[in-house]
Amino acid sequence: MSIGVCYFPEHWPREQWETDVRQMADAGIEYVRVAEFSWRVLEPARGEFDFEWLDEIVALIGENGMQAVLCTPTAAPPRWLVEERPEIRQRDRDGTVRDVGSRRHYCFNSAAYREETERIVRAMAGRYADDPRVVGWQTDNEYGCHGTTRCYCDDCAAAFRDWVREEYGTVDALNEAWGTTFWSQQYDDLEQVDVPRPTPAQDHPSMMLDFARFSSDSVVEYNRLQADLLREANDEWFVTHNFMNLFESVDTYDFDGDLDLISWDSYPTGHVQQAGGETTTDELRAGNPDLLSFNHDLYRSVLDRPFWVMEQQPGDVNWPPHSTQPAEGAMRLWAHHATAHGADAVVYFRWRRCLEGQEQYHAGLRKQDGSPDRGYRDATRAAEELFDVDDVDAPVALLHDYENAWALGEQSHAPDFDYWQLLQSFYAALRARGVQVDIVHPESDLDSYDAVVAPTLHLVTESLADQLTAYVESGGELLLGPRTGVKDESNKLRPEPQPGPLSDLVGARIDQHETLPAQFDPAVVRPDETDTDYAFRTWAEWLDADAAEPVLEYAGDDIEAGRTAAVRNAVGDGRVVYCGVWPEAELATELVGSLLDRAGVRRAEPLPEGVRVACRDGHTWVMNFRSEPVAVTVEEETSWRLGGSEIDPFDVAIAETDVVDGLSARILT
Repeated sequence: MSIGVCYFPEHWPREQWETDVRQMADAGIEYVRVAEFSWRVLEPARGEFDFEWLDEIVALIGENGMQAVLCTPTAAPPRWLVEERPEIRQRDRDGTVRDVGSRRHYCFNSAAYREETERIVRAMAGRYADDPRVVGWQTDNEYGCHGTTRCYCDDCAAAFRDWVREEYGTVDALNEAWGTTFWSQQYDDLEQVDVPRPTPAQDHPSMMLDFARFSSDSVVEYNRLQADLLREANDEWFVTHNFMNLFESVDTYDFDGDLDLISWDSYPTGHVQQAGGETTTDELRAGNPDLLSFNHDLYRSVLDRPFWVMEQQPGDVNWPPHSTQPAEGAMRLWAHHATAHGADAVVYFRWRRCLEGQEQYHAGLRKQDGSPDRGYRDATRAAEELFDVDDVDAPVALLHDYENAWALGEQSHAPDFDYWQLLQSFYAALRARGVQVDIVHPESDLDSYDAVVAPTLHLVTESLADQLTAYVESGGELLLGPRTGVKDESNKLRPEPQPGPLSDLVGARIDQHETLPAQFDPAVVRPDETDTDYAFRTWAEWLDADAAEPVLEYAGDDIEAGRTAAVRNAVGDGRVVYCGVWPEAELATELVGSLLDRAGVRRAEPLPEGVRVACRDGHTWVMNFRSEPVAVTVEEETSWRLGGSEIDPFDVAIAETDVVDGLSARILT
């Protein structure tokens, strides 16, 4: 387990470099990420490469006992390149050109830009192919950031037509798959296929789903170009890319085979402000631990191996609505939190606060004058405390799929229906019991999991239904959430009632559904415990039970009162629960707790909000994201590698044994 930092030597006088790099080594840093966004410095004019400055930095890194992670500089093509080849630029849906002046202004499908990419990557890879101080590469930077996954230029239109032709073969097959008879949208020829353009009303949902697939495929193909070039130069390098918080428009699963490890950029006090809903003061100081760990678990699970945090927030940051200062110790806490969820390296962004450009209000580990900032103290302490551990072993899988997110986003059917928030509702209930979770694609092999949670499987194929049925029949415990089995893979309603091909497994069918605005106060009850209400929100389905047993019904005296809201069905050696509502926290806790009971999964007592535990390789991290101290009680004698049973605000303790079973925590006031 290692600590790293991102460094931009081109922003600082050359005489400062040696001091900076030496201080990095003194802080316990092992990896230094460099050369990101540096194309203009590396190539001031076409064919006139200047590697001397980068050679010097790589040498200094090696001399101080650290290793360099280089970045391909393609996220920011220089002005001279844009002037020479203006066709590389993206276009918005309304035709507006995205010009030079910030970053990410290139089109993934531009043949011209792919030529230029190959040229600069070959030059860099060839230069450092035999340099032992370079251990790996990050391709580009944050693919799709700033809404740049989907481009609407002529190159993308031509590429989308080719993609559709490859996918469907004939115009008749396309019309059938998309269902274009609606509003007289039939295509007469595949040459008529275009990228989405401004229209008076809603877009066709099947076309938009395929355009989302195509756009993601374009990013994957562009990344593959870079990864192949790097491996051609040195197949011992690792190749990674830094993804983002709950980032939807790029299907990360499709990078399997092209990347050696996944990395992502963690900014807890900023990301919590993007999550929707109310934000607590503690969250503005340290973030939401469940939102953080959801990203950790997703990016660990994509390749089923440890991940990196390639950019870790070092202090205040420039881009969220409010730039709060992290709590004392929070930047150390985040490093431990990432480690507990499977990180092998945490790389702080950046070394020094920059004097120029768009990120002047983004902190570094050191201030602009080079003196230590608050994050420096946290990072150096984390570097001293972290230790090597093996992989995470998770007993529960949560099913997640980008295509479901795209389809639901196109027809959300309610302004507050958000795919990621629905997943968080179920995920947070699992984490509140200290259960480690793999976040996996629905088509993954599920046999090794004691329990599987599928918050929503909007698009369901016959093969997926067969796979889930086989999992349950063999003894698996499955929890399904609302809006499951609604559509086919083309984003069309299935001809049979919801949950479609999962109906026999669920043992029930959906009679009606509704979306509920905020003025409703909906609740469900257990049929045999009608005096205990469980709140839900946004989405409600009325189920007609067949073979299944009703386990929740709607409370109150409105039109849905007494109708079935959730069912449980025994199939083979296992059981499946279908919940037709979006659960609030108490109901999610009940659903998940019951699932874990049936599956025999070891777990903690329900933990206070902001207090979380995680197990990795025989160690248990207890992490306090609250501004009050907490006390932890365990059922067995435990030795502590770090800290102890009383944990200060925004602090962490590590037990040298797996103690999650029966662990409890209380707030000290």
